[in-house]
Amino acid sequence: MSDTTTNRRKLLVVFNRAPISYAREGGERVARRGGGGVVTALGGLLAHHDVTWVASAMTDEDRAVAAERDGSFVEETANGAAYRLRLVAHDPGTYERFYSVFANPTLWFLQHYLWGLGAAPDFGPELHEAWSDGYVPVNEALASAALEELDREPEAAVLFHDYHLYLAPQLVRAARPDVVTSHFVHIPWPEPDYWHALPEGLRVAIHEGLLANDVVGFHTDRWRQAFLLAAGHLLGARVDRDAGTVEHRGHKTRVVARPIGVEPAEFDRLREDPAVLEREAALAARRPEQLVLRVDRTDPSKNVVRGFRAFALLLERHRELHGRVGMVALLAPSRQDIPLYADYVAEIEAVVREVNERFGKDDWQPVELDIADDFLRSVAGYKQFDVLLANPVFDGLNLVAKEAFLVNERDGVLVLSENAGAHAELGDWALTVNPLDVSGQADALHAALTLEPGERRRRAAAIREHVRAHSIREWIDAQLADLDAVRSAG
Repeated sequence: MSDTTTNRRKLLVVFNRAPISYAREGGERVARRGGGGVVTALGGLLAHHDVTWVASAMTDEDRAVAAERDGSFVEETANGAAYRLRLVAHDPGTYERFYSVFANPTLWFLQHYLWGLGAAPDFGPELHEAWSDGYVPVNEALASAALEELDREPEAAVLFHDYHLYLAPQLVRAARPDVVTSHFVHIPWPEPDYWHALPEGLRVAIHEGLLANDVVGFHTDRWRQAFLLAAGHLLGARVDRDAGTVEHRGHKTRVVARPIGVEPAEFDRLREDPAVLEREAALAARRPEQLVLRVDRTDPSKNVVRGFRAFALLLERHRELHGRVGMVALLAPSRQDIPLYADYVAEIEAVVREVNERFGKDDWQPVELDIADDFLRSVAGYKQFDVLLANPVFDGLNLVAKEAFLVNERDGVLVLSENAGAHAELGDWALTVNPLDVSGQADALHAALTLEPGERRRRAAAIREHVRAHSIREWIDAQLADLDAVRSAG
């Protein structure tokens, strides 16, 4: 652990999701680890710093806890690290408009370039209602809670995270001009023209909210440059692209690229976890000679359907692979209460049936689809793949492309979308694909399956070494160093 990480400091994390989620089992209250990659990524902060975490109360039991507690209260991680938690309960209708109409799918679809614009989106009064009666009040409530926690810990630096809270930093800044804040955006940032899909007042407010921070972070320089461009184009802000700074309304913001890593020690442990070994043995017993794997959420941005179509085209072009190669898709359900996401699951299931009916034989099913919330199953898949397909339309980073190589035992080959943020780091050792080019993806899958063994080893080893050298701790240290730089400059 570096000196930056071990030097304890007071931090206030503001994120929609908490590191813990409460539920009822057998009449008793139980606490489970919160879901989502951001919660996992920020877990390292809790053990090494004095952290207060402000989040939305998302379950019925979360809301019960919020009602019982006046302000923040002490909780513990599974490893016994203490932190303070502040749960903010929202009106259910307000939160529905915030989460299921504006944050997802509006912002998510915009920031992943998922709209064709010819027919979608088609905004009516419901969008403006979701903004004014959903996104705005939820941001106000979380900002208000953060300010109360700052009254208790006035020296704390504030770390906002992701697309749910673009307005909160400006609200905190207005009340506490002296506070040091950062905001990390974990998803892509579109170039200015695409932001014109949103009404002017909304897109301006989003960019101004972010520019109230001292530091704004992205996973790649590609998204960083797009944000700098958008700040100048949409706000007329003074942008210094060489220095990576934006001046707007008398405040200077530093814009940085900090690619997130994973924790190698966690995957070293998971590799030998009994539950992983059990799932791996079952997979190994039924796997074909060569295995193409994808691990994703059932999210339209992940491009799962085109991946299956590319695999079908591979089988059409290369009959010698029939019976010898199979594709296993280990997918986690995502936002199934939102119709667009539920429709995408139906499309996934339909294309899998089509591929299996077209090419399958009594002793060979080309595609195996498993939709479940089971991360240990995914780790078992990581160990067994010969080819890993990660073909998102756009992705802020894509941790699957990093995690898998820490445990893979077959010198697997990475087929990676050029629009995944991870491509900036791993592209030299991957087979690059255009995520919209199904034919090109089929060719890349064939090239990966037939790659010479020595070249497979070289590429896999390089990815593994890179991921081990640039862990989650490096990402955390970089953000804390950015905050320190703001304080020293002040």
